[in-house]
Amino acid sequence: MGISVLVAAGAVACLVRPRRVAVVGPSMEPTLTSGDRLLVVRRGAPRVGDIVAVRDRGGAGRLLVKRVVSVVGDEIGIEGDNAPWSTDSRDFGPVDRRAVVGRAVYRYGPPGRSGPLR
Repeated sequence: MGISVLVAAGAVACLVRPRRVAVVGPSMEPTLTSGDRLLVVRRGAPRVGDIVAVRDRGGAGRLLVKRVVSVVGDEIGIEGDNAPWSTDSRDFGPVDRRAVVGRAVYRYGPPGRSGPLR
């Protein structure tokens, strides 16, 4: 990993106070795999294509990591990239935008898979 990437990640960490999130399960494969470690930051409104962490309505303190597929008013549609293995808006409908904890911007682990997310 280049020094410029480390410096950029450090600058983001200082400016926006990222939250660390671990991916569990296959719902976002192949983009994300179980065991990936992500930095999630709260900045700007979610846009279609963003990977976001959303508070799970059914799990105390649990987060869902999904891709934004629609934005209509104050609601967003979220779906996993691996549809057969994902519980998402196809099951429970759109979620309130206020449930979004932030956008996943960087994978910091495991070693060899680190880098910015798009």
